[in-house]
Formats: sequence, structure tokens, C-alpha cells
Amino acid sequence: MKTPLICLLTFLSSTLLSAQEKPNVIIIFCDDMGYADIGPFGAEGYETPNLDRMAEEGMRFTDFHVGVSVCSPSRSALMTGCYPLRVGVPGNFSPRSATGLNPDEVTIAEIVKQSGYATAMYGKWHLGHKPEFLPTSQGFDEWFGLPYSNDMWPYHPDPRYNFPDLPLMEGETILNPAILPKDQVHLTTWYTERTVSFIEKNKDHAFFIYLPHAMPHVPLYASDKYAGKTPTVYGDIISEIDWSVGQILDALQRTGIDEKTLVVFTSDNGPWLLYGNHGGSVGPLREGKGTQFEGGFRVPCIMRWPGTIPAGRDCNALTATMDLLPTVAALARVELPAKRIIDGKDIRPLIFGEEPKSALRETLYYYGGKNLRAVRKGPWKLVYPHTYSVPGPPGADGIHGQYGRRTIEKSLFHLETDVGETRNLLAHYPEVARELEALGEKARQDLGDGEREGANRRPAGKLGN
Repeated sequence: MKTPLICLLTFLSSTLLSAQEKPNVIIIFCDDMGYADIGPFGAEGYETPNLDRMAEEGMRFTDFHVGVSVCSPSRSALMTGCYPLRVGVPGNFSPRSATGLNPDEVTIAEIVKQSGYATAMYGKWHLGHKPEFLPTSQGFDEWFGLPYSNDMWPYHPDPRYNFPDLPLMEGETILNPAILPKDQVHLTTWYTERTVSFIEKNKDHAFFIYLPHAMPHVPLYASDKYAGKTPTVYGDIISEIDWSVGQILDALQRTGIDEKTLVVFTSDNGPWLLYGNHGGSVGPLREGKGTQFEGGFRVPCIMRWPGTIPAGRDCNALTATMDLLPTVAALARVELPAKRIIDGKDIRPLIFGEEPKSALRETLYYYGGKNLRAVRKGPWKLVYPHTYSVPGPPGADGIHGQYGRRTIEKSLFHLETDVGETRNLLAHYPEVARELEALGEKARQDLGDGEREGANRRPAGKLGN
């Protein structure tokens, strides 16, 4: 029988060994999934056994944030490790856009390719649909999926958008120029099958997979495997995403690379509350997608890497999708691009379950488009006066409601004791507000605010650049 000391040394040595190897990395990125939409974060009305397992065998990140709480900017933050405004992506691209993520930016896929990784993406891109902006031009060896959101098609409930047909693509080839509802029911399955196949094909080779699901962004479509399996359509969708996670975890075990693979599960922003019962839940948070409150920016996140990430642990440190690029770069032993500002932080100590001497990320800036709406440092969040949209009332069954407008005055919230942002403490802690105001001014100088240009912004990609 091993003594406790020997057990501890054995664990530490195996952890160090796995941390020194170049791990495979899989990032599962849901679309519009709310903070409380999965079991480990409090979901009700349906079960997510595979995500429950992932949390039990890995680590929950309870204070994990996106770059901006809408699709394209959020994805640019994940891909580049930067605030979206820094890389010229303040808002969503559309099927009529002639711009995209600048090919001069260095994506997380391009980072790991420098270390010999095979790279693949299966799902929604939404960072430019012209050939020079597509995933295969941004570091991915393979791509199968949609160029933008699954509601950007002729079946959108609001005819004023007049969207063109939505294509299904593989690389730069259009497989289906106009997908239909009967096609959308298969998206989660198709993406999952492609992911499992890539794992099996590359089990003896370091790989990076980016799996940005189309769901649970409206319109909601579940396959026959899950349609009607829960009391709600939304529950069916989350259950099928949970199935997808299970298929991936099983494939890692079956191929013997479970302990060589970091799996990250998270979302691009909070739920689209305008759609009522076809939108998700923010749980204790305030508001949702499109706002700069926690319900828009804070998303569920689970990371699993058996033998390296301590099982069943919670991480309450301030973290963000921007942090994944520098973290993965370090794990792949690749230097970050020289002379290029990267806003993400290397959070390996948190992943390894260590207690860093100081916070790896102290601040977060909450932008809405080009406008700075809030500043975070530690538990404190200063919200600037602004008007924002809320459902009033929300829609139902796939039909959106109408937005109402509300205004918030300058407010100071302490998120550790008031995660719902309900108690304005501005009058009680003026010195804290002044400190955050100073940070806000630094953000304006660096990134800009409204019509004010920041000194360190880079342009989006344009055709013919």
C-alpha cells in the first residue's frame, strides 16, 4: 500500500508529465447558451449527464466571460485572444458583408499549426464568408459547417431581413446552396460525427478541434433522437448537445488519448431572451445576450483533462475566452506573435489547480459595439449610464418578441455578493468608482469609446487587402 506521500508524489509527477506534453485541444462553443442551461450550472427540466460527468472529472469556471455578448465579436475574441474592438470586429457580420476577420490576425488554429498540430473546425464560423476570410484561410485544415448564424436564411420570422439562402459548406466548396429545416435537424449530429472521425484519424498526432455548434441559437432543431424527449424544445436541444459531448468523451477514451486531451466547453454569449421559451436561462444573473450585464457576458465553462486538471474542482477566478489562445499557445509550446497586443492571459496555473500569487486577470472591459459600457476589477464592476434593450414582452415558440428600452444610471456593483447586479453601491464606495473610472479611461485611450478612436485598434479584413 502506498503511503500518502508516495501517492502525492506520484500524482504530482504524472500531472507534471502530462502538462509538459503537447496536449490535444477540443473547444466546444455553443451558440446563445445561457449560464444556467446545463446541469452543472443549475439547469432544470432536463438532464445533462455527460456535462455532469465532465464537471465531475474536470473543473467548473464560474466567472468566465466572453469578449462581447453577440456572435461575431465573441468569436473574434476566442480566435485571436483579443478584445473584439482591437481586431476591428465591433458587431456581427451578415451574408452581405464584404469584410471579415483580418487574415493578418493570428488565430488560435494558426498558433497550434506552428507546433505541428492538425486542425479542424465543424460548425458555425461567422467571421466573414468570402474565401479569404473562411476558416481554411485562417489556420484550419478542415472545415464543415455554416458561414454565419442559422437564422440568417429566408425562413427568418421577420421578413424585413430578407436574408438569402443559407449554404452548408466544406472548405471553400458549397455542398448545399440552400439548407432547409430538414437539414438543420442534422447539424448537431453531423458536427459530432465529423469531430469523432477526426479524433479517430488523428489519435496518434497532436490535434486541435473547434466545434462551434449552431444550437441553441434560434431556430431550434433537434434530430429524431431527441425531438420530444423533454418537456420543451429547448430542453431537447440541450440534451442533444449533451449527447454530443458524451460521444466526444467516449471517443477520447476509446482511442486511448483521454489523458492527452484538454476539452473546453463554453458558449459565445448569454441567452437570447427575446425568444422566450426558445431562449435559455441566466439563472441568478441579470439580462442576457446583447447587453453588458453578467447575463450577456458570463457563460458556463467546464474544462476537463484527466490526470492534469483536478477533478471536481471549481475555479472562481475572473477568466475569459480571450485567455484560451495564450493558454493553448503555452501548452503547444508556441511563442505568441511579437509586437502584437494580445489581451488574453495564460491561465495554466488555474487549470492545473494551483493558487497563483496574484490574479492572472484583474480587469475586464464590457463593450457594446464601439461603446464602453462597464469596467470590472476584481469583484467590482462599474456600469456607465446607458440605455439597453430588454424583451418586452418576449416571444414564444420560435417567434421573437419586441424589444423595450431601459436606462441605467452610473452604478457600482460588488459581484461576489450581488451577482445579479441589483444593489448600486456607488454612493458608498466612491474611491472604488474613481479607480475603475481611471481604468475606463485607459481602455478609451487603448481601444476607443464611441466616436473616440483608440490608439491600438487594428482593422478588420476587407476584400482586396
